[in-house]
Amino acid sequence: MRSKYKDSGVDIDAAGRARKGIGELVRGTFRKEVLSQIGNFGGRFTMPEGRREPVLVASIDGGGTKLRRAFMTGRHDTVGEDLVNHCVNDILVQGAEPLFFLDYFGCGKLEGGVIEAVVAGLARGCSTNGCALIGGETAEMPGFYAEGEYDLAGCIIGAVERRELITGERIVTGDAVWAFPSSGLHTNGYSLARKIVFEEAGLSTGDEMPGVGGTVADLLLEVHRSYLPEVRSLRKVADVRGLAHITGGGLIDNIPRILPEGRGVEIDLSAWETPPLFRYLAEKGGVEDLEMHRVFNMGIGMVAIVPEADSGQVPEGDYRWKPFRIGRVSEGTGGVELV
Repeated sequence: MRSKYKDSGVDIDAAGRARKGIGELVRGTFRKEVLSQIGNFGGRFTMPEGRREPVLVASIDGGGTKLRRAFMTGRHDTVGEDLVNHCVNDILVQGAEPLFFLDYFGCGKLEGGVIEAVVAGLARGCSTNGCALIGGETAEMPGFYAEGEYDLAGCIIGAVERRELITGERIVTGDAVWAFPSSGLHTNGYSLARKIVFEEAGLSTGDEMPGVGGTVADLLLEVHRSYLPEVRSLRKVADVRGLAHITGGGLIDNIPRILPEGRGVEIDLSAWETPPLFRYLAEKGGVEDLEMHRVFNMGIGMVAIVPEADSGQVPEGDYRWKPFRIGRVSEGTGGVELV
C-alpha cells in the first residue's frame, strides 16, 4: 500500500531504521544509574549512591550557527560532542558533575548517515564526560527546514553537594584570576567568523587559512573543550571561589556573571598570546579589539578565581591544558577592565 505520509515527506520506516542504527551508540553511554531502555517515552535515572544533600543543576543549549559549518563540509560527527561539552561546562561552573543528557534533532528529511554521525558525536561527548545519553527526540518536518539542514539542541542534568556549590559569593578583592586555554572558537562568534572568512576573505572550506596552520573546515569545526577533568584537578589544589565559562560575550560579559556586588576584574592582556585564528579574524575583518573580546573567547575557554594564597598551588594540578594567570579581582561595579 502506498504511504500518503511518505508522499508528504515523512518516512516513518526510515526513522525507525535510524533509531535502531544509533541504539548501540546510546546504550554505550549508560551508567548504572540508568533505569530506562532505549525507546521508552521518558528516560529514568536514579541519584548516585553516597549523595547526602545533592543539588540538581540543569542547562540547555543549541548547536548555533556552527551547524552551518557541518552543512557546508558534510562533517557531522563533531557538532554533537561540541554541544555536550558546552553544556557540561555550563553546569561545571557551579561545581556540578554531569549525570545525564537529552538531545533534540529536527530536520526536513532524514538523510542516511547524518543523524548517526551526529549521535556518534553526542555519545562520544557523553562517554568522555561520564554522562549518560538517556533520551532524545528526532523530528522529521518536511518544508520546515532547508534541504540538507537540521537543528540540534540538548539538555543536561548534573548534581553537586550543597556544601560544594561554587557561586562566586566568596570572591574578594585581591583574588587571583586564572584561565584555561580554548581550542579555538568553541561554539561562539560563528556568524561574524563566517562573514569574514567566506564573504570578505573569499575562502572555501578546504582552503588553508593563511598564517593560522590548518584548513578552514578543520579550524572552524575544532571541538569545544570540556574542562571537567581540569576543574576536578584544580579543586584538589586550590579553593575555587568562582568559575566562568567563556562563551558568547567573551571575558567582558561572562566574568561579571559570577562576581559579587562591589567587585570587578582587571585582565592583563599581555598574560597570554592571542592565538593566530583570532588575529587573522581581527586583521582580515577589520574588527576592533574591544569587539573581538566581546564576540570571541580570544583563546580562553574557562576562567577560575582562587585566593591569592592558593595561586602557587594552581600549576601543580594534573591538567591536559595548563592554566595561566591573567588577572586579579578589584574593587568595582562588576565590570571587566582590559589592561
